[in-house]
Amino acid sequence: MRLKTLITVLAAALLAAVPAFSQTAAQKSRRERLEKDMAILDKQIKDISKQKDNAMSSLKYTRKKISNRKLLLEESNREVLELDALIFAKEDTIRLLRARLDTMGRNYERLVRTAYRNRDSRLWYMYILSAGNLGQGLRRYGYLKSLSGQMRTQAAKITEAREELSAQRDTVAELRRQAVQKRQKRSDELKLLKKEEGESQKLVDRLGKDKNNYQKQLDAKRKEMKALEREMQRMVDKATASSSGGKKTEIDTKLAADFASNKGKLPWPADGPVTDPFGERYHPVYKNVKLPFNNGINIALSPKTAVKAVFDGKVCQVIVMPGYSQCVLVQHGSFFTFYCKLTNVSVKAGDKIKIGQVIGLVDTISGETELHFELWENKTPQNPEKWLK
Repeated sequence: MRLKTLITVLAAALLAAVPAFSQTAAQKSRRERLEKDMAILDKQIKDISKQKDNAMSSLKYTRKKISNRKLLLEESNREVLELDALIFAKEDTIRLLRARLDTMGRNYERLVRTAYRNRDSRLWYMYILSAGNLGQGLRRYGYLKSLSGQMRTQAAKITEAREELSAQRDTVAELRRQAVQKRQKRSDELKLLKKEEGESQKLVDRLGKDKNNYQKQLDAKRKEMKALEREMQRMVDKATASSSGGKKTEIDTKLAADFASNKGKLPWPADGPVTDPFGERYHPVYKNVKLPFNNGINIALSPKTAVKAVFDGKVCQVIVMPGYSQCVLVQHGSFFTFYCKLTNVSVKAGDKIKIGQVIGLVDTISGETELHFELWENKTPQNPEKWLK
């Protein structure tokens, strides 16, 4: 195999490894996000455990944690597979280098033997002087000079290849060390997953023994959510209704168009895991019990986390609702965003606010620290996760 061919093969192997390293960096970012979310959920579970009748909330957070744990395991599996693939590729490169070194070694050995046979300089001179003519003498001189140059060049190539081989071996050793760490982390995560699934089952058993009590809690929650929905509808009607003089309220169509064009790109009002998604679903234990329709999403947060506006707009109202503490409604033309379960609200009705501006801090209610966030187009609730990036 020629040197150029070897270099091409090595370059291809190294280039093939680059996407894997980049992807590992992306996986690291995802892992850090999942671990951050799980730390928030851990805190929620600890806080909830101090409250009475907490099994339903504890089950919600524990199941979300289990879901995140499974995603972490998937990340670990991908990382281990990628490391194994990299190790295999590097070992192939090492085999090619060894083969090249063997070939170069044999060539160098032949050059050394030739030089050794002609080691007496007088023989070199006689070889040149015995030429039949000047041209032949020059060719013989060129050959002997080339032999010396080839030896130096070959020796340099062998040194370079040995250094590359050593570097590749060091890389493989480091990759193997990382693979051992990843496998241990995966094993630890699997143990934690089994433990959390056991805790989840205990909560399910506990809920199953006292259905009447939790049915009452569910009914109370349903009333709170209905009251919030009615209040939201009232505020939207007020923001879009005609004035007492019969003139219809003017809607900022440009702002509405800007808002609509940012679907899927809006920033999150706060950074945390979604524990209650948009829409309708059934009770996790009483499978025939339908839970109230969620017009928004609930985001678990650390206590006192700042909640920020997702887009430019105008504050319509700031209200207080049972079970939801302080709530802020922001209008963006024909769109509305609704931020609930707040404390220390820093805006008031009529304020014009900018994207990223702090509206207030998340409140802790009955041990739960969550932001309830809704997004409406006129009088129709939207799934916020389809609008947020």
